[in-house]
Amino acid sequence: MNELPPIAQGFLAYLELEKRYSPHTVQSYGLDLFQFFRYLSEQYGELPLTRLTHFHIQSWLAMGLEPKQPSGKNKKKQAEPVTPATIRRKMSALKSFFKYAIRKGELAQSPMAKVVSPKMRGRLPMFVDEKAMQQVEENHAEGEVLFGDDFDGATQRLIIALLYQSGIRRAELIGLTHRSMDLSNSQMKVLGKGNKERIIPLSRPLMAMIREYDERRRKEVGNAETGQLLVRANGKGVTKSFVYSTVRKALDKVTTISKRSPHILRHTFATHLMNNGADINAVKELLGHASLASTQVYTHNTIEKLKKVHQQAHPKA
Repeated sequence: MNELPPIAQGFLAYLELEKRYSPHTVQSYGLDLFQFFRYLSEQYGELPLTRLTHFHIQSWLAMGLEPKQPSGKNKKKQAEPVTPATIRRKMSALKSFFKYAIRKGELAQSPMAKVVSPKMRGRLPMFVDEKAMQQVEENHAEGEVLFGDDFDGATQRLIIALLYQSGIRRAELIGLTHRSMDLSNSQMKVLGKGNKERIIPLSRPLMAMIREYDERRRKEVGNAETGQLLVRANGKGVTKSFVYSTVRKALDKVTTISKRSPHILRHTFATHLMNNGADINAVKELLGHASLASTQVYTHNTIEKLKKVHQQAHPKA
């Protein structure tokens, strides 16, 4: 991102070093700013930050979001469809950047004040039904064993169990260590977004699974090369791609939903809790959401379930 103005580079460093945003978020904001300043340069030439108005921003949002490739690694990121959600994210990046520029004395006021966010249609998060998840946890679907009896198979089964039974994110899962586990108190400590810690309770079956896995790890792997809780048979810690392929392999056998990523198990965890009467504030704390609004989307799934039951069971439905 060396093509960015110094103030924008300073903003990204601020997000990474002071705000402790995830690398994914910093990269996304960096790509958004790269697109924005490239558009300004192509359309308006050398335009000082102080001369930016909401017209420039609206012009970019309306006409300047054609994906162009700054580097090979970012090809997929740049090629994303320009949906209302994409536009809102890009607007969020600009709002945060202009607030930073004001604090640094580079701007007197934000040009975002008159820019209107596009409306978004409500979209319920996808999730896997309880019967399908039972098949995954039993390691048996369509007459097939999902994961083998070797150590990598044990790691894969524990990955599924932790994601579904705790609702943690993929990065949080990979970051788990032995110190994260407090089995004497039936809980584990998770380091989430913004380096915020939260405590998640563990069920007895899950704790037994963790103890069994840890014992098998000592016997079959020995001293691993990493402090991670979850490792491969070669002693190296699990990676993002390994976790993704593990979940994909399992869900391919039990569901037809289009998205089968680790995050779907987070949605599934929350939806199953809400469908079984969990308090929304408790679910919010378990997920590590900063606001209740992020959790409320799962209540819609509950309402949809109630509508379906009503339509199927009520004689006047």
